[in-house]
Amino acid sequence: MKRKHRRLFVVLTSLGLLGAASALVLSAVEDSLVFFYTPSDLAERSTPPENLFRLGGLVEEGSVRRDGSTTHFRVTDLKRALPASYTGVLPDLFREGQGVVAEGTLSADGSFTAREVLAKHDETYMPKEVADALRESGQWRDGDAKP
Repeated sequence: MKRKHRRLFVVLTSLGLLGAASALVLSAVEDSLVFFYTPSDLAERSTPPENLFRLGGLVEEGSVRRDGSTTHFRVTDLKRALPASYTGVLPDLFREGQGVVAEGTLSADGSFTAREVLAKHDETYMPKEVADALRESGQWRDGDAKP
């Protein structure tokens, strides 16, 4: 094998290994990504039931119902609402009319099953994604919350 061919072989092998390593890293990162959706986003696209994602919006007025350690509520972006449930202790600031971001999966019946409800920092905080979704829907009132 000539020296030129050996060098070409080493370069091509190195590029192949680099490509394989990049593919492994990207697939590992993809598995840890958690997407954020509003109820309107979910109505527009199909999400497989086993996919983990974050649902954000406002807790609909009059929708919170407790059944033992499970809390049932509806998350709305003021266009659409999605029924949700969470089993466990909710953050102290969880209440109707306040912003919420819950992480979980979509059930086969179309309801959201949360495995975690993310706490807000203070009473005026609203996650940036929720505030942006409310602005897009035209429901944002200046001075409501600071994203």
